[in-house]
Amino acid sequence: MNEREYIGRGRRKLEHLRFFQEDSKGSNGLEDVHLVHQALPELNWSDIDLTCRWLGKTLAAPFIINALTGGPPETLAINAALARVARRTGIALAVGSQRAGLENKEWRESFTVVRRENANGLILANIGAGNSPADAGEAVAMIAADGLQVHLNAAQELIMPEGDRAFRGWLENIRGMVNTLGVPVIAKEVGFGLSRETALQLYQAGVRIMDVGGRGGTNFAAIEERRRGRSVAALAGWGLSTAVSILEIRELGLPVEVVATGGIRSALDAARALALGAKIVGAAGYFLKILLEQGEDALTEEILQWQEDLKRICLLTGCTTPAELATKPVVITGQTRAWLEGRQRH
Repeated sequence: MNEREYIGRGRRKLEHLRFFQEDSKGSNGLEDVHLVHQALPELNWSDIDLTCRWLGKTLAAPFIINALTGGPPETLAINAALARVARRTGIALAVGSQRAGLENKEWRESFTVVRRENANGLILANIGAGNSPADAGEAVAMIAADGLQVHLNAAQELIMPEGDRAFRGWLENIRGMVNTLGVPVIAKEVGFGLSRETALQLYQAGVRIMDVGGRGGTNFAAIEERRRGRSVAALAGWGLSTAVSILEIRELGLPVEVVATGGIRSALDAARALALGAKIVGAAGYFLKILLEQGEDALTEEILQWQEDLKRICLLTGCTTPAELATKPVVITGQTRAWLEGRQRH
């Protein structure tokens, strides 16, 4: 990559970072998922245990601060703060795409800082599906990661004028990563959701953890309109919502773990996603907005509040753990129900 391309990549990352703060209020579909209140839960507050085991480590709650940024020097302080917040709250953390760090050694510290600030935490590396298994291994080693997110961002690339236009070979790259890396590989969408067809392809390639990255959170079509003053209205509502994506994977009945991300803005959103069958729930833009506007302590308090709220929801649905939410009744209405009914016919 030449100097102009380095500068262009860095500028784009900073522009995306700025626009992430303008939180999209799109529907993630989880408002269509209704938990059933139990007036006689027959539980005490002390009975509720939010801790969970994931990727060989224990989390204080089934939450992850999801992939955001890294690369330009301006991102170092952000990743350092996110790592400290993850450590203080006992939850997982994923870095943004490490492609920039692989290509420019001067930018690597913006990624390695997370392990320095959170030595024993659960941290995920991140790289695009267009990269080789060797590059993926280098990304994992860079931050001593516990797992690797492989992002599937074809729609995002097509929206960006300077984005990639070649997507052949992605599945083979992912298969190679699964077969050669010594850590779990997590296939991750970045805002457009996962269909059952894609989930089946990933499963057949050996992937056993899928991050749905559903529609309803960061809207790259809207970001590009603001970045470029260029309309991409044709893709403004493209993709599958977070709720639909979880259900699409669940319908396959495969032994896979689902990470629910995409427009998660509250503990209630998280509880709804867990009730649909997710194991872990994450947020990116929502957390970043709090960090940049209110500071590190405010974000720490927000995540601790989410944990407190999730504990309340567990008790009021008769659950001693978040995992039990998936065994409780839910009522699905609205567009999510319409999607499910329509999918049965086609």
